[in-house]
This record gives sequence, structure tokens and C-alpha cells, in this order.
Amino acid sequence: MNLELIDADWLIHNALVLTLEPGAAPILDGFVAIKGSKIAAVGSAAPPASLPPARRLLDAQGSLVLPGLVNTHCHAAMVWFRGLADDLPLQKWLQDFIFPLESGWLDGDKVYLGTLLAAAEMIRGGITTVADSYFYEAEARRALAEAGLRAVAAQGVLDFPIPGVPDPRDNLKAALDFMDSGEDFAPDLITSTLFCHSPYTCGPETLKRAKAITRQRGLPFFIHLAETRQEVEELRGKTGLAPGAYLESLGLLDESTVAVHCVWLPPEDLDLLARRGVKVSHCPESNLKLAAGAAPIPELLAKGVMVGLGTDGAASNNDLDLFGEMSLAARLHKVWRHDPTVLPAAQTAALATREGAGVLGLGEITGTLTPGKAADLVVLDLNQPHLTPLFDPYSHLVYAARAADVRQVMAAGRWLLSDRQLTTLDWPEIAGRIRAGSRGLGRA
Repeated sequence: MNLELIDADWLIHNALVLTLEPGAAPILDGFVAIKGSKIAAVGSAAPPASLPPARRLLDAQGSLVLPGLVNTHCHAAMVWFRGLADDLPLQKWLQDFIFPLESGWLDGDKVYLGTLLAAAEMIRGGITTVADSYFYEAEARRALAEAGLRAVAAQGVLDFPIPGVPDPRDNLKAALDFMDSGEDFAPDLITSTLFCHSPYTCGPETLKRAKAITRQRGLPFFIHLAETRQEVEELRGKTGLAPGAYLESLGLLDESTVAVHCVWLPPEDLDLLARRGVKVSHCPESNLKLAAGAAPIPELLAKGVMVGLGTDGAASNNDLDLFGEMSLAARLHKVWRHDPTVLPAAQTAALATREGAGVLGLGEITGTLTPGKAADLVVLDLNQPHLTPLFDPYSHLVYAARAADVRQVMAAGRWLLSDRQLTTLDWPEIAGRIRAGSRGLGRA
């Protein structure tokens, strides 16, 4: 490529660059050139004269540049409930606290404001893409668009009254209205689809109709699956089938289905998911905090299942930090399998970037620093005591780096964070409104 012809808008240079392309080595003294919303070139500036021309420069000396992180499962607006009902079993947590709060207190304005707060947290932690699933999702989508995040926004579907859809008979109509209204809504950044909560909250007809809708439109279909032992036992009692086999009996399993959690899948279900090309979102912090268990991620990966990392909602985590998810995932599966070689750092970093993008059907758009892909990237400050010295950048990313080390964040060629300051969101206003709105919430 003739670098003189690039005419970049931005040139990030003098950095250690991780492209996260399969098998690619770290680039020393590297650069990333951005033109419009796309990556124009990636390379090494040796000699310096080989740098492409650009209108604006960012000297990233002492920094690591990597693709923006991809959060494959989140309920963003649940930041309202952070720390509100901790240290409880999942069913008690849901039935006694979360569901009553959602039905009696939540509204569209609160979802919008809560999603702005979640977006601020995610951006400051290097997340540029998120799959969000919740109620009043049109308001969540509006907030994510204002923040400038890339998103797959999914309207929640359940077979009982939910916030914004008081009559369960309207659940799929509401989801369709949401999807239709999103066709012209930030189409380059946001995909609108639906999320069926789980096999125990959605009946077979709802599940089949929902999947038919997303399949016809070529959209991802999200569902919680096998999160707890109890739900799996209850499903077997009702249907005689394991979770994966049950979804297969309904025709739900294919390469566009994203199964979230997958903690209690039996071995035969792992094979089934692999054969059907189902994608998996792994949320280790939420699974551990709710004592759900440890998902068989090494086994799924060995069978060729594509896996990404997710934070879940801040009510069950209690943060939206993919650096924490990377760190925990790598360590958890090592101790769970009594094998320190399981989920090595480079593979774990891929789950939070390249593989996560693939899970959401965005692998051709984001997830690696590749010319022609979207300019979604993070500049991480390596000039920190806990990141010194540096021998392996993947090791630092997974075992030592923190969200607070993020210096700059770009999505689609637009800076969302510059010198650790949010550029698309008014943090003081968001924080003030959240603090005022949350007064008395614990007694709601």
C-alpha cells in the first residue's frame, strides 16, 4: 500500500499495537491510521518517514493500542440496582427484589438515564460494542446512540407482564415495533433485535415465533440458557429434555442464536451447540456472584463453539468491566480444571475482542485492527507501576490491566473518551440525576 495516498484523518503512532488478528505478532513502534469511520492502515513506523500523512496526530508513546472491547451480554439500565440486593440465590434475587422493582418502579425515562450511566462506565473501561437486552429497549437504544457506542439492542420478551408491555399477548408485537423503529436508527452503529429471557419465562410458541422473526430478518437471537442447576432440573421434569435439546426440538438452534451463560449444559448439549454453530456469551463474574457455577468454556472452545465475554447487568456483577471479566475467566477455568494452561492470555483477550464480535455477527465490522474495518479502538496507558516491566502485552491485558488504565476510546472513527474524559456524555449531569433518582430506591 502506498501510504502517501491514505490521507488519514487521524494517525495514532509511537505505540505498541495489538491487532488481535489471528496469529498476528505485536507491532513495536506501531501506528494506526483512521480515515472517516474506518481503519485505513496499520503498521510499523520504522523508519519514521514511513508514517502516512494525517490531518491530526495522537502520540501514543508508552501506550498499547488494541481493538475496542466487545461486551456480548448486558442489561445496561440495571445499573440502577447496583448493590441493592446482593448475596442472594438467583431465584430469590429475581423474584423478591429485581422483578418487583422492575414492575413497580422502572419506566422508559429511567431506562434511558440508566443506560447513559452504563454507557459512561463501559466507555471508560474500553468497551466500544455492547449487546444490550432489557425492557423499554427503545430508550436504551437512544442512550447508546447518543453515547456513540456500537450496539446490538434487543427488546426483552417474556410470557408475563413486563415494564412497558403489561399484556403478555403483546410481547412479540412490542418487539416487532421496536425492531421496525430501528431500521433507520443509527443503522451504521446499532442493530435492533429481540431477546427471549429464558425457556422458563417464555413458552414454546413464543420461542418459536420469536426465532422465526429474527431468522427471517437475519438477526441474532438472544436467550439465557442453563444458568442454574434448578432451571435445568425443572426443564427436564417438564419436557424430559436437556436445555440444548429442548431448544433444538423447537428449531431454535443455528449460527445466529446466542446462548447466554450455559453453565449447566450436559456433554450432549455441548456437541449439539457445536454442530448447530450456536454462539455463547460467557459471564463469569455474574455466574460466580450468584453461585450459578462455572460454565464449561474450555470444553465448548475445544469443540469449536465461538465464545465471547459479557458483563451481564451491574445488579448481579456489580460492574461493567471487561478487564475484570478477562482476568476472572482466565483464572477461574485454570483452577476449575486444575490446569494452568487453560485459557491462556492471548486466547482470553480474543474472547473480549475478535471472538466477541463474531458472537454478535459483527466479525466483519469490528473486533480486530484491520484495514477496512471500523475504527473501534482503545489506547491503554502502560506507564503504570502495575504494568511495569512489560514482557508480554497479552499477559498484561488479562492479568494486570484495569479499566482505569484506559486513556482514549474511539468508535467508528469518533473519540468517545479523550485523555480519560468522556466526550459524548455529560458525566456530572448523569451522575447528579442518578444520585437524585436513586434516593429511596431500596425502599421502593
